Amino acid sequence: MDKVQVAVYQKAKKGNYHCGDSYYYSESKNEFICALADGLGSGEFAKESSQAVVDIIRNNVDASVEQLIKKSNEQLLGKRGVVLGILKINYLSNRYSFSSIGNIGVMTITADGKKKRNIPNAGYLAGYHRPFKVVTEKIEPEMNFIMFSDGVTDSDLSQRYFLNKKVDDITKSFAHVSGEARNDDTTLIAMRYVG
Repeated sequence: MDKVQVAVYQKAKKGNYHCGDSYYYSESKNEFICALADGLGSGEFAKESSQAVVDIIRNNVDASVEQLIKKSNEQLLGKRGVVLGILKINYLSNRYSFSSIGNIGVMTITADGKKKRNIPNAGYLAGYHRPFKVVTEKIEPEMNFIMFSDGVTDSDLSQRYFLNKKVDDITKSFAHVSGEARNDDTTLIAMRYVG
């Protein structure tokens, strides 16, 4: 176990007690899963929706990324919507799959420092049918994954500290550079596949 190292930075929007972002990750013998949900708006109702989605994922970790998005969407009928990102790494097939809907971003960084930012599916989940695609690719040793909500800016992502080998260093550097007050709920999850 412990094929994936994880570090998380999270901060509520300036002036808010509740952060509208919820996240979950876990590792089993065969796979790793991470999900980040951001409830629309901010505060308590945003947190309620994002937490509902994270609970669905926690209770269905063996489902595929596609099934998890569909189950999450069903749960949101009549609630405030969410944007959502889900990453799964399968140790048996040496592949990773992810999908993101709305402004949850996923960036991969290879051992030799190549960054690739993936374009999320448009829109958000709110109980209505929504087309989305799931990307599946081969995992490389020493690969970093950065999953983030919309409080993380393009200029944040261009910083050199994202090339760090240690996930703790990435989140600490981000916290240090980004300062105290954030204009939006902000979650940044740094993951490293050590294989």
